[in-house]
Amino acid sequence: MSTLGALLLATPLGIASALFSRYYAPPAVATGYRRLIELLAGIPSVVYGLWGLTTLAPLIAQLHPPGVSLLTALLILALMILPTIALSVDAALLAVPIAYHQGAAALGLSRWAMIKGVILPAAHSNITSGIMLAAGRAIGETMAVLMVAGNVVQLPHSLFDSVRTLTANIALEMSYAMGDHRAALFVSGLALMLMVLLLVSSAELLKRRSVYV
Repeated sequence: MSTLGALLLATPLGIASALFSRYYAPPAVATGYRRLIELLAGIPSVVYGLWGLTTLAPLIAQLHPPGVSLLTALLILALMILPTIALSVDAALLAVPIAYHQGAAALGLSRWAMIKGVILPAAHSNITSGIMLAAGRAIGETMAVLMVAGNVVQLPHSLFDSVRTLTANIALEMSYAMGDHRAALFVSGLALMLMVLLLVSSAELLKRRSVYV
């Protein structure tokens, strides 16, 4: 749930960010903006978690306590994967052949019509791969989510409920788990690995289909 919510937030923002820096921003602004996105991508996850715990969680607590909740976790995850999506989409846009731009200009298409009808369809496989990569990072994130999700073992009934993700559960319980408990944690890790494998396989399948279509 935290990964899906983060993707729903970060994907449109990441695509919009890449389109802005590639097609709308002046060159000097675009260069500085990309450097900022690269800086955000390099910040350690624990720093995001600390900011979420000290700044974001109290703000959400004013709306609905306790503040450390599923909503806080997905917002932090969205902020963490946003640079990955933005940089991946920017690289995908850059890889579109210049002939596509020239052909769209020769047809008299507006900038948005060119982006919507030519550029995004041509780059969609690489964009999808970037989104899958970001999803894999969100699924595997531990420290930041552990700090802001509340770590209550329950199924949430709303975005304001505290939760514990699989990765956080493994990190918190592995030190004292024994027997079947320890085996269950290994099964949780296997489930996470299978999720990531499914994402990678889906991205590869979409990429191959785009080549043959």
